[in-house]
Amino acid sequence: MLTTAPCSQTVWGETAAGEPFAVVDDVVPPGLHFLAVPGLRTLLTPGMLAVGEALADACAQRRFVCVLGDAGIGKTFAVRTAAHRLGAAVLLGLRAQPAPADLRAGLHGALGLTGTPPADPGAADTLIRRALADTPRIVVVDDADRMSGSCLEYLRFLHDGTPGGLCVVLIAGQRGERHLRAQRMLATRTAAWLHLGALTRDQIPLAVPALHPLWQAVVPGHLQALDARFACGSLRRWVLLTHHTQRALAATGAAVPDARLLQTVVDRIDTAGRRP
Repeated sequence: MLTTAPCSQTVWGETAAGEPFAVVDDVVPPGLHFLAVPGLRTLLTPGMLAVGEALADACAQRRFVCVLGDAGIGKTFAVRTAAHRLGAAVLLGLRAQPAPADLRAGLHGALGLTGTPPADPGAADTLIRRALADTPRIVVVDDADRMSGSCLEYLRFLHDGTPGGLCVVLIAGQRGERHLRAQRMLATRTAAWLHLGALTRDQIPLAVPALHPLWQAVVPGHLQALDARFACGSLRRWVLLTHHTQRALAATGAAVPDARLLQTVVDRIDTAGRRP
């Protein structure tokens, strides 16, 4: 299990030294919570703590950090929340199989540069590098394993051309690690390779009631059974389950979810091809 490190307090403050799965407030960028479920809380899971530590360290060193893990375990949520907390986050939303030109256009917009991106690559790079040099930034790239070697080389070019370096966070699935490891430039510029895992069976009774008050009336064994059947330690799936359970409660007028209602909800959403 990932453990709390003192560096986490740089991101999360004194809350990082509190109880496991402590709830933190007012640290999440608007719209980041999956489905925007009312009442959903932000938890300091082991993954969140590890990301906070790694990101604070990489930001101080202005180096790369690679965050890896299966879909739905909270990689992007943890990185974007920690980067938001540290400040000066630059979020790159890229199409599938982007080219360096897409990175230039994405950075032009994410950095808030005026006008349209220059057609000339050299002129575009001058504006981008000047903005990156003005203020320490954290460039966040999701689905980084979809980028070509030329795109990763472009990020190296920006890193090496920024005085003192540039913090770049590459987020990828477990299967994308091989592609990233094959990039030689990352070997000497990466502060950490972080692997995030799903919540364990023992962590479910601690994490889920803290995630949303709806689950505080459900006994631990039932939560573990729901996790084994549907969520598999994925916070995204627990959020999906919370969303549909809230709707079922509203439709039936029930105050708390009982075993029958939860069974009906899971039967409805746990069908082939509909896993989030």
